[in-house]
Amino acid sequence: MNVVAKTDKMLSRKEGSVGYLIFNNPERHNAVSLEMWDAASEYLADFADDKAIRVVVLTGAGGKAFVSGADISKFESERSSKEAIDRYNIAVDKANAAVYEFPKPTIAMIRGYCIGGGVGLALCCDMRICSDHSKFGVPAAKLGLGYGFTGIKKLVDVVGPSFAKEIFYTARQFTAAEAQGMGLVNRVLPDAEVESYVKNYAETIGGNAPLTVDAVKFIVGQVVKDESKRDLQKCADMVAQCFASKDYIEGRTAFMEKRKPQFKGE
Repeated sequence: MNVVAKTDKMLSRKEGSVGYLIFNNPERHNAVSLEMWDAASEYLADFADDKAIRVVVLTGAGGKAFVSGADISKFESERSSKEAIDRYNIAVDKANAAVYEFPKPTIAMIRGYCIGGGVGLALCCDMRICSDHSKFGVPAAKLGLGYGFTGIKKLVDVVGPSFAKEIFYTARQFTAAEAQGMGLVNRVLPDAEVESYVKNYAETIGGNAPLTVDAVKFIVGQVVKDESKRDLQKCADMVAQCFASKDYIEGRTAFMEKRKPQFKGE
């Protein structure tokens, strides 16, 4: 399907097996409004339904920011009453859940500022690759904002409890090197190399067996859940599906024939 977004502040494009979701508000460091969160959810649903798309890259336009959190200039219109706050939070939670629960691999390509809700969004991705000029921070303690269990758990799952506390307690900005030291990002590249590196990484993942990759994504997602909430039967079913697939035959055959396999996800 073709999504017609209600705002030009969110963009999407498809390049082969890779879908790109772009936050397009560079004059505000890609701060996110309510309508942008809504559009992001629509684009992600389209990527999920498109079998040709095997990997999704999330990034910000302009090269100076990934996402710098909520658009504070719109707080008066979007978050000034309890009802408005609830509506905004629902939209943010929906978009973040759409990324976190996305059935295919996701990569956050970060250049410049990744602040507040930007960190939250990046944590919803499977991998985070940034430029050496990137800056990370969660300024909630400077704004009096409260963060709920789900958002904080995602941070703790990635960096551990002590670093999570440091990030929130200080509310300061951390360098790319510090972020990598905490395990917040997977890779740090010179700014000029980030786009080509992520493109190559995404295409590499997209060329691998999607049933295998998607099964690993689901199983890792179960690992970080409480034991009582894990769907171990689905884990086993997805592994069995890999071994019963045409792709498994193709992978073995290509290996023996010393050629690149052509996986179809079936």
